[in-house]
Amino acid sequence: MVNVVDDEMVNQVVFRGKREDVEDRDAGRPRAGHDLPLLLFAGFRTLIDAVHAELAAQGHPDVRPAHGFALQAIGRDGAAASDLARRLGISKQAAGKTVERLVELGYAERAADPADARRRIVRLTERGRDVLARSAAIFERLRAEWAATLGEDRLAAMEDDLRAVVAPGAFRLDAAGWMGGMG
Repeated sequence: MVNVVDDEMVNQVVFRGKREDVEDRDAGRPRAGHDLPLLLFAGFRTLIDAVHAELAAQGHPDVRPAHGFALQAIGRDGAAASDLARRLGISKQAAGKTVERLVELGYAERAADPADARRRIVRLTERGRDVLARSAAIFERLRAEWAATLGEDRLAAMEDDLRAVVAPGAFRLDAAGWMGGMG
């Protein structure tokens, strides 16, 4: 996964073919440290791209990965734009743009906050709840496909191992902001 480009070593994800080919070729070689984050990201990207291709086929062609983080941050009870910004780790301006786009696409709506008449909250629409339910079902199907390929025991062990090594609190909705995808 390290290539030479213009006489410099660079990290680059390269498709190597079937798993068996990789195992034969890499047997006994030390593994490069940068391969792990690249493989984890490639796995993430593989799943996310598959979810969004299927969502597009099911009537949600405009939803993007960053929208999923925002819809999760809005939640069942809704959220003020400032709360959304905090939950996503983005600026209030970026949250406002994200909300505007979600409203335009029909995934969210603005409403009066029943607890504070001066405040507006963002709520999921039926379309927003639908895309979240569909994505959950697609993720379940994709996990089942990975289990069929790897074996349920290996996949469960990989999930358990990842839980053991991820930093406490690492599972947060601000991943899109951290990756620069909301601004």
